[in-house]
Parts: sequence; structure tokens; C-alpha cells
Amino acid sequence: MSANGALQPWSSADRTARGPPRARAADRRHTDGHDNHPVRPRDRSSRSSGARHRRAAEPEQPPEAVPQHGHQHGHGHGPPPRADRRVRTLLWVLLTPCVLATLVGLVLLYPTTDPTADVEAAGPRVDGHVSAAVERACDEEAAPDAGPPDCMALTVQLAEGPLAGRTIEVLISAPGGRAPFGAGDDVVLTAAGGDPADPAAYVVVDLQREVPLLTLFAVFAVAVVGLGRMRGLAALAGLGLTVAVLVGFVLPAVLAGRNALLVAVVGCCAIMFGALYLTHGVSARTSTAVLGTLAGLVLIALMGITFAELAHLTGVDEDTASLAATLGTEVDGRGLVLAGLVIGALGALDDVTVTQTTAVWELRAADPRLPAARLFGSAMRIGRDHLASAVNTLVLAYAGTALPLLLLFSVAERGLGDTLTTQVIATEVVRTLVGSIGLVISVPVTTALAVAVATRGSLRLPDADEPTTGAVPDTAAETTGPILRQS
Repeated sequence: MSANGALQPWSSADRTARGPPRARAADRRHTDGHDNHPVRPRDRSSRSSGARHRRAAEPEQPPEAVPQHGHQHGHGHGPPPRADRRVRTLLWVLLTPCVLATLVGLVLLYPTTDPTADVEAAGPRVDGHVSAAVERACDEEAAPDAGPPDCMALTVQLAEGPLAGRTIEVLISAPGGRAPFGAGDDVVLTAAGGDPADPAAYVVVDLQREVPLLTLFAVFAVAVVGLGRMRGLAALAGLGLTVAVLVGFVLPAVLAGRNALLVAVVGCCAIMFGALYLTHGVSARTSTAVLGTLAGLVLIALMGITFAELAHLTGVDEDTASLAATLGTEVDGRGLVLAGLVIGALGALDDVTVTQTTAVWELRAADPRLPAARLFGSAMRIGRDHLASAVNTLVLAYAGTALPLLLLFSVAERGLGDTLTTQVIATEVVRTLVGSIGLVISVPVTTALAVAVATRGSLRLPDADEPTTGAVPDTAAETTGPILRQS
């Protein structure tokens, strides 16, 4: 206290000598109950002086210890910034009829009866293990010098069925001494329409592949979840939905004689809505990607119909003929071609649209004041690079499926023009080019939609002392740039 009675702040040395505030308070409480240790009288002249005394008694905090508000979080654990309410309303107005049309299509096109009810069953399939394989002539009555044996006798121990545990002998064709099965193989057998209790009715039809396939899927799932975490789990759920729609709706509807192209479009829409919203969440960003994907699907379907007609693609081949013979009804070969075109293009299409939409959102978050024209140009530069890889991916994917046929044509020494204009190869060419054109057009369309949605939000930068509780998408650009809030 100074000479005029005013309180003066303590120096660092005084605070050190007197100890921390809690120790001093405890000391005062201890001495209050003992007469021989009087308590120092407190200055009660005014409330303000007492307040100044308490503030002076508190230790000073270094500047770095003061919590900082308004800092940014770039961890990306939350949803993307929300678009303007009017924009979200417009998106749902556009998408709601499409969702309702998809649901109606699923109900109307789903077969009410089993399309394979009249198909003769192939017999139960059982597992077995080949314990021995011996070359033998197919005709046991043939002369010994008739040439090398062209069959092989397999000794198979059955693991399932009415003959489980028994060992049977199965004769298979082995031209040139080369058989697809040998000793030590785990195989699959079927009774081939005969009596499953008759050992002579069984034939070997395939190898067992469940273990390696399940192992590969487990590795795939671990890789996806390890990198994507919760988003990876959502992606696996979307994959399960895709398989369920294809197996539970598309295949039965096509087998029941429904229009294959219409079934494919409805099925792809169901996959698109379910997988995209399940994987990326319900937001304006996902809705924009859905609109871009939907526009691309419609364009691919229309172009497929046009060029399948112009190129006279009938879709009639050995596989179609075999399917028709099995079902006992006619099969629309061209419809199957178009359905395969739409389904095959969907994967690459939603990849491009989601990437473009996310690019626009990230660029907008990194620089909220970026004009729409510059935002569109920056996103298009990303889209061009992605598009080049996506188109090449489609070409390589279709070339890989037709590789054995391409090798056959090469051996036959047919020219490139003759090879490309054959029914099978021309079908793959139309699929590749139509799908690629759909991808090319979907890039600017989706980018324009994303820019229109992202730039219609009300932007507000947080104040310096305002804590930012909303998470921002996880990008390096956003951790250094201002925070975007669209409400």
C-alpha cells in the first residue's frame, strides 16, 4: 500500500515470497482460529479497492495461456457446409419426382412370379475332394494303340449330399492329356438331373473358390475401412445395396421378360440414390452429384438407343441363344446390350460427378470470395484431368473383357476394320464410346450445377472471438483459408 493509502499491485518478488493464492487463503483460514496469530486486517474502504486487491493477488497468465477463439478445425469429421435454404428446396423439388418414379418403377417392374419356375433344375451341387487322377481312354473298348488317352478318371470323395463320405469315380475329358482338374483339387459336383443317390449320376463341374474369394473380399474390406474409416463402412454398405438391387431386382425382372433397358435405368436410379446418399450423406453437395449422375444416365440411355439402332446391334449371340433356350422364351438381345451399357457406365459416371461436386465445394471453402466464373474454371481444370483417366479406364475395362476374342481375331489375321465391325466387338465399341461421351458431357453439367448451388449460399466469416464449432471438410486448403458457413 502506498503512502496515500492506495493499493499497489504486488511485484513478482512479493508474489513469490507470499506463495500462491490458494496457499495464502489456507493460511488465513488457519490463523483465524488462533489468538496468537492475528489476521492482517482487510481494507473495507470500498468494494472497488477489494476487487483491485483480489485481482492483484491473482497470478498473471502468460499470453500464450489465454485460450484462443475463432480458430479453425480442418479435421473433416462433420458434414459439409449447408447450402442456402432456397437452393436446398429447389434441389428436393427436382429430385423428389425422380425418387417417386424410381419407387414406382421398382414396384411395377418387379416380377410377381418366379421367372425360373419352369426351368428344369440342374440338380444339387455338392463339394468333393479329388484324391487321385489316372489317364484313361474315353472308349474302354478302343484298341491299345489307338493313341494317347483322351480322358481322365478322377477319384473323388464327396463331402456333402446323400453320399457324403463315400468315394466315387468320375470320368472327365482330357484332350492331349490336359485336364482342368487333378489330384488334390477341391471340386464341385452335380447330379446332372439324375438321382443324387446314384454315384454314376455325378459329374465334376467346377473348382471350389469360396475360401480365396472370401479372403480377397476381407482384404478389400480392411483396406477400404482402414483408409476411409466411417466413410469406408458407408461405402461397403453402398456396395451391398448395389449387389442387392442387381441380384434382387434387375436379374429377376429381365428374366421375367420386362423391358431390359427400362429395368436397367430404374435399377441404376435406385443404386444411385441409395449408394450416393448412404456413402456421402444427405446434403446439397450429394444432391448436386445425384442430379449430374441422373443427367448423364439419361443421355447415355438415349445415345445408346440411337447408335444401337444405327449400328444394327441385335445382341444375338451364343450367350443370348443359350439363355433363350434355357428359359424357353425369346430374349431381347438389343435390350440386354443397352442394359449392360447403362449399368456399366454408372460406376464411372458417379465417380466423375462426385469428384466434380466435391472439387467445387473444396475450392469454394478455400476461397469464399472466388467468383463463380473462376470457380467453374478451376473445377473444370480438375475435371479435365480426371476425365482423361476415366475415359481410358472405360476403354481398358471393355478391352479386357473382350481380350480373348481380340486374340482370336488376331490369329485369324483379320484386319482392324473387319475386327471392329463384327457384332461382338462393335457392341463393345458402342458401349465404350457412348459411355465416354456421357462422361465428357457430365463433367461441365455437374460442375455448372455445383457452382450454381455453392455460390447461392449466404457466406459469413466467423468473428475473431467466435468459436467455430462446425467442422470443415478435411483439406489442406481449408486449414489455411477462411471458414465457409452456408446456412
